[in-house]
Amino acid sequence: MIKQIIDTWNINNRVNLMLLDGISPEALNFTLSSRGGGTPAKQFAHLHNVRLYRLKESAKDIYREQTIISLKENIKKELLKQNLVSSGLAIEKWLEKYTDKNGNLKGFKRGVVAFLGYIISHESHHRGNIILTLKQCGYKLPKEITYGIWSWNNMGL
Repeated sequence: MIKQIIDTWNINNRVNLMLLDGISPEALNFTLSSRGGGTPAKQFAHLHNVRLYRLKESAKDIYREQTIISLKENIKKELLKQNLVSSGLAIEKWLEKYTDKNGNLKGFKRGVVAFLGYIISHESHHRGNIILTLKQCGYKLPKEITYGIWSWNNMGL
């Protein structure tokens, strides 16, 4: 069961990276906010930082290997990609190391399956926000991305 959970987590992370790859560096800073918040770059950084928040509380040994992304700086695409890959692997390591044979996950009292539902729901919510922001700002994602993010059976493992 843990293999399927980790495979599902990794597919989710590949979807994030696929979406990021389809966004130009300029479009990463698009926003509908008059205060400058909610850019795709900041939302991707938020995904990474929330992953680290979970690790900080439950897997300090894994957390120490990671770096928070400051939301106050100009966030570059390559930085996002590197950190999403790194924190994705860190979550995978947490799932492997801290899930017991009964599905209990250290740091998440409802267990590993509920955690997977929680984290993928959170990240999917932000992917939707990113796509909507881009659309409302007039940015057209390639069809390979808009359809590809739904092709989980075709995501390599």
